[in-house]
Amino acid sequence: MERMSRASALRAWLAVYLKGACMGAADTVPGVSGGTIAFLLGVYERLITALTALGPETIRSLGAVHTPEGRTEATRALLEADLPFLLVLGAGVLSAAATIATAMNLAVTRYPAPTYAFFFGLIAASAVVLFRYVSVRTPQRVLAGLSGFVLAFVLTDPSLAGTRATTAPLLFLAGAIAVSAMVLPGVSGAFLLLVLGQYEYVSGIPRAVVDGVIRAAAGTPGPLVDALVPLFVFCSGALVGLFSVAYAVRAALARYRQRTLVFLLSLMIGALRLPINEVRNALPDASPRSAALAGVPAALGIAAVLLLDRYTDDLEY
Repeated sequence: MERMSRASALRAWLAVYLKGACMGAADTVPGVSGGTIAFLLGVYERLITALTALGPETIRSLGAVHTPEGRTEATRALLEADLPFLLVLGAGVLSAAATIATAMNLAVTRYPAPTYAFFFGLIAASAVVLFRYVSVRTPQRVLAGLSGFVLAFVLTDPSLAGTRATTAPLLFLAGAIAVSAMVLPGVSGAFLLLVLGQYEYVSGIPRAVVDGVIRAAAGTPGPLVDALVPLFVFCSGALVGLFSVAYAVRAALARYRQRTLVFLLSLMIGALRLPINEVRNALPDASPRSAALAGVPAALGIAAVLLLDRYTDDLEY
């Protein structure tokens, strides 16, 4: 019985890790939001709750870890804050973002039409499935939905993308803004990096760090230091943005749950502008072959969501 319980716990944590990996993979693609994936996979509200539970009281409990009583209290506080969940989910996000970024970038650049068509199907079907769990029956909720749609529609305007020189303050700001994709479904952190002109630079940081580690092992530490400084600046901004936005979302969910959910789901629908535009630009004409290049991947994305919705019994919204 105990062995079965351990196996079940291991499978549960593996599922959390894989959900984080899906979020991390999505966050590397302009136009796709890791927050959307978190919403779809049923970990969105738990993520928000866990992030906002890591408050000053939890941090203060770590000051007494040099005593047995202090360690017990710190362990209790960290477990109440759901830190194990955050660590496992975060490990999935970071490992996928670092390892899949190159593959995802390759798919987007070499096969843009089928790749973005698949994401369109994924996001559109997710919005349809999730809207069954909310009610749009009041003027306030309708207004919230329209606001979310317009905001995402404007933010995903392809003409906003560009390239700007990278500075430490801009990199910090980019981290704070881009990480909102983990907290706001429909808002793509990768696309916001494009808007800030930092996507190419930031997506190259993981490779620069790996190259720096290799050269440091060979006795040349300079490149590693050069790579770690921008990584630290970007991650510092990301932490500030992550926790500040998480508190705002939790407060909104506590006071205006249905309106907030309608707003977040409408962000997903408004964000469909980007994959639609990318598919349209990538297809040379309206031939049957072009229709298949877009239609088949979109259908696969829709089917993936519907199958997940049908056979995954732990989704809670």
